[in-house]
Amino acid sequence: MAHPSLASVDRALEPVSEPRPLRVFLLSPANTSAIRGQLLLNRSSSLEFAHRFQRQGAPLGEIFSFISSLYFRGKLAYAEVFANAPTGLPPALVMTTSRGLLPPETTITLDNLLEMSGVPIDPGDSRYRDPLIQDAHALARLLPERSKIVVLGSIASGKYIDPLLEVFGADLLFPRQFVGRGDMSRGGLMLRCAQSRLELEYVPVISAIRHGARPAKLSPLNRHARDR
Repeated sequence: MAHPSLASVDRALEPVSEPRPLRVFLLSPANTSAIRGQLLLNRSSSLEFAHRFQRQGAPLGEIFSFISSLYFRGKLAYAEVFANAPTGLPPALVMTTSRGLLPPETTITLDNLLEMSGVPIDPGDSRYRDPLIQDAHALARLLPERSKIVVLGSIASGKYIDPLLEVFGADLLFPRQFVGRGDMSRGGLMLRCAQSRLELEYVPVISAIRHGARPAKLSPLNRHARDR
């Protein structure tokens, strides 16, 4: 009786790797009314980036990273590492106040940002809600069956989540480890995950606990990660 080789036995015992599920990340916007947002809108600002932006515009991701610093940088870095978008779709889309969902590389001008800063993130305001719902429906039509949409942002408030749940339902996920964390903590967590290539656990928003106990503080980022 012939015995199987050790190599064939080893191959038989190897776990079968499943393909990564298709998903797109939705990034919550930066607050343009914050101090750094107002610096960009101030034509007398002394900042070099503000001057460049006011002259020629800049990518939305760069603008929001400047305004929100650690938090938005964490979102972009995390999405870049872990997204798995279907062919032809951007791996990440940014929620905006008046322009629906935009890829982070979309060029935004000073006039664009002034217009966006004048619209509140309020589901009762059609200037915010209608473009967001329209783009969410367009995304849902383009995504293959069983694709997931992961929100990188707070789910404690319904200002982002409620309109998106209407479109995506149980396919709308978020990182379970976000519960109880503030913006800076979430940003630091995502940067660490991107650096270590350790992905967070996603759970459906529709059945999630949106508020929870504050988790333990993160250890400081190493210098390389902070300087990125």
